[in-house]
Amino acid sequence: MPVLNRFLNSEFGRRLSMSEELLPTSVWTLSTYQQGALTLELPELIKLVKLVWKSKHNLQGPRRRGIFENEDTLSNFQGDGRVRGQTGVLSERRGSYPFIDFRLLNTTAHSGEIGTKKKVKRLLSFQRYFHASRLLRGIVPQTSLHLLDEDYLGQAAHMLSKVGMWNFDIFLFDRLTNGNSLVTLLCHLFNVHGLIHHFHLDMVKLHRFLVMVQEDYHSQNPYHNAVHAADVTQAMHCYLKEPKFARYLTPLDMFLGLMAAAAHDVDHPGVNQPFLIKTKHHLASLYQNVSVLENHHWRSTVGMLRESGLLSHLPAEMTQDIEQQLGSLILATDISRQNEFLGRFKSHLDSDDLSLEDVEHRHFMLQIALKCADICNPCRVWEMSKQWSERVCEEFYRQGDLESKFDLEISPLCNQQIDTVPGIQIGFMTYIVEPLFEEWTRFTDSSPLTETMMSHLRKNKARWRRLRHKQHHRDGDASSVCLSDAEEGGGP
Repeated sequence: MPVLNRFLNSEFGRRLSMSEELLPTSVWTLSTYQQGALTLELPELIKLVKLVWKSKHNLQGPRRRGIFENEDTLSNFQGDGRVRGQTGVLSERRGSYPFIDFRLLNTTAHSGEIGTKKKVKRLLSFQRYFHASRLLRGIVPQTSLHLLDEDYLGQAAHMLSKVGMWNFDIFLFDRLTNGNSLVTLLCHLFNVHGLIHHFHLDMVKLHRFLVMVQEDYHSQNPYHNAVHAADVTQAMHCYLKEPKFARYLTPLDMFLGLMAAAAHDVDHPGVNQPFLIKTKHHLASLYQNVSVLENHHWRSTVGMLRESGLLSHLPAEMTQDIEQQLGSLILATDISRQNEFLGRFKSHLDSDDLSLEDVEHRHFMLQIALKCADICNPCRVWEMSKQWSERVCEEFYRQGDLESKFDLEISPLCNQQIDTVPGIQIGFMTYIVEPLFEEWTRFTDSSPLTETMMSHLRKNKARWRRLRHKQHHRDGDASSVCLSDAEEGGGP
């Protein structure tokens, strides 16, 4: 009975005492019990305990869910979105930041487009917190269920048997898995590499974690979405199989490589770091304008790992090490650090002092492999490479349109009137992709996979050059026509 005593003497119990219909009248003789005599009959006592439990659950349930379901409470929620766990690594609570709705920018000048303050709150909160609240309530989104017929499942399984081939079509695989390419791929690869058995992973927790990761990618992003994450993961799988690399890798290395690839862009807002800085976004302030997105991806991943309990059975020291190494890998994908990693990579290869038996050198090569996987689109077959190129440029143009709409300086590569898809891709291949993959070719001793990638890269660059030439030719003809019309008096 001490549970009932604490309950009835608590604020919650006193609140219930205000409602006569909730509790039987005889319960108020419980003070007699405290002196040694129990006046309640057993059936009545059982009924009371059930009532207390049910009432407490009903009141606390909404309190737990309210932070996500109540817009007003949500919009007034302040404070740092990070949580320090037992391991000491800062993580971000899932859903502690709303999805970036760019209609909220410059609301004073464009208040007519937004509407009332209440509508602004709704726009800010609904989309991001809808996903988080469903997961926290234990409701698995329908998109994570394989509601497919046997033909689709059979084709998806057939594709997974060839997941190590460089011509793997991730777009087709995503369609065959009903938009669950990342979850399906990671479950398969964890099993193929023996990671589930080695780390004694709970399949339910693993699936829950992967669903959380997949759901935290924004499908409305043309490029930085879950399909991109699955594509990078598949590429990482191919790189982990490189003969010069594979024989030194431990299960922990493979776990970190695949996990970092899957989560390296989680919760990406579809804009770059300079945009977040010049719009004074809270993430830019939180991370002091340094690797803003990459820090957010890492800390969000740590938060999801803890929420899912995937690693809860491992020693605390091992969990801390995994979280820290995941951060080191994800932070390496910051494109502004490209020259730093490329210079170090070249130095190791020139000095021939790269020893993969060394833990630090092996970790560095995992960083390089992830960087290669992240920007390997130009090394794919033309049909897939072209689609990725158009997607990333569409995302750039969307940012440029927002910057133009709100009188912000348009970022490089984001001006659709000036920056063409062929021009952007040729520059990207020349200054970013080729230098990195040339060194990767040296590292792998020109393996068959590397030769295939470099062949695709050369062919794709040549095709973009031809397309740029045709585009310039068409633009030149259009300018000539306009000039002729103007000379004849038919101009504007």
